[in-house]
Amino acid sequence: MTTVQPVILAGGTGTRLWPLSREIYPKQLLCLTGERSLLQTTVSRVGSIEGVRAPIVVVGEEHRFITKSQIDELAPTGDYTILLEPVGRNTAPAIAGAVEYVNGLAEDGDVVFLVLPADHLIRNVDAFNDAVATAAGKAAEGAIVTFGIKPDRPETGYGYIECGDGDRVLSFKEKPQRQVAEQYLAAGNYFWNSGMFAFSLQTFRSEMDRHAPEIIAAMAEAVATGSRDGRFYRFDSEAMQRCPSDSIDYALMEQTDRAVVVVGSDFGWSDIGSWQALYEVLDKDGNGNVCQGDVMIEDTRNSMIRAEDLMVAAVGLEDTLVVETVDAVLVAPLSRSQDVKKIVDKLKQQERNEFKFHQTVYRPWGSYSVLAVQPRYQIKKIIVKPHAKLSLQMHHHRHEHWVVVKGAAMVTNGDREILLHEDESTYIPAGNVHRLENPGVIPLELIEVQIGSYLGEDDIVRFEDIYGREK
Repeated sequence: MTTVQPVILAGGTGTRLWPLSREIYPKQLLCLTGERSLLQTTVSRVGSIEGVRAPIVVVGEEHRFITKSQIDELAPTGDYTILLEPVGRNTAPAIAGAVEYVNGLAEDGDVVFLVLPADHLIRNVDAFNDAVATAAGKAAEGAIVTFGIKPDRPETGYGYIECGDGDRVLSFKEKPQRQVAEQYLAAGNYFWNSGMFAFSLQTFRSEMDRHAPEIIAAMAEAVATGSRDGRFYRFDSEAMQRCPSDSIDYALMEQTDRAVVVVGSDFGWSDIGSWQALYEVLDKDGNGNVCQGDVMIEDTRNSMIRAEDLMVAAVGLEDTLVVETVDAVLVAPLSRSQDVKKIVDKLKQQERNEFKFHQTVYRPWGSYSVLAVQPRYQIKKIIVKPHAKLSLQMHHHRHEHWVVVKGAAMVTNGDREILLHEDESTYIPAGNVHRLENPGVIPLELIEVQIGSYLGEDDIVRFEDIYGREK
């Protein structure tokens, strides 16, 4: 029986789902279709595959701790590996790094890799597992398999695969205009490109040596000179910096002359690549509306309204998208939800924080939420997990006041160490070395008031950190 090695790519940012998805908290970490995140549902799904190995998750440095936390919520003692990319280099280097990592383990080489994005939805798991079994068999015979999804509409937001006799791939097509997508649908031999692949270790390495030698060589070096950090394995930064940035489609799939096979599958797939794609997979009321959160509507049809923090009321809307978060509101026709990326691009150009951060920012020790920001002061709510602690640190430009509102806090403040309980506080002058720790069994909640001439997150000098962070 073929052994399947899942590789889950979890490095995307999901800009088309802004303002819910942000660079620091992208869509694979969001609970969009249920109580679990898309990453969690992907990890759970691969666990149901027969003959499967423990998953490998490839993720960027910024998302490593929240990724680990979400996987641990599923099975705290489960077996998995997280490969860390110090820099993003697109899908070809990410996949090559995972393959080289497994190759370096010097285990049985008879393994088929199943590459899956972390942020896709699959509603029919049994049909998906059947497709994986078929793909694994063909991959074991030397084919490179790409999963094609049978289209049910002339979608312009997906790439397409043209299929010939014997399920052979004839060509890959970029995202088409509407008229071209209609032609693909009518032809009957075009599939949506799902971005999921299967191949054997030997086939992938030989084909990458042939078509993308610089990528496979750089990632082999990045693995060989990388470093283990508990559950994490970090690719070497200098080697990855030298690696070309390219997608697996361009680097390999469009170049290889090996038997590239499409498994045409109908397993309820969606990449949830836009708000409209999410709308289409969610349950709707009698008027075709999707309402999430504290929403009140009147005379509204075929719309999606999501409220995160406030009550949102809508009157007389049709085919409209409304998404409210604490720091941004998006309003657009559902049909133009793909264009949200243009707003994100403008936010980046103007160097605004809204493209990158939510009000709540997650850290390995817990999270903080920004409650108020004004010139020379900022107020945060900080939550520290039981038995977790922040780094031993110092600030040059700001003073801090800490007030405990729930739980207990062990505080290092200069040369003192004090235990604070609910409704107790301490003051930390700029320049004082300090640390916050939760010694209890319930989450610690406190209010932090920062006062100073500069309040940026980069005003941190770390002296010691149990999570290995340098800045």
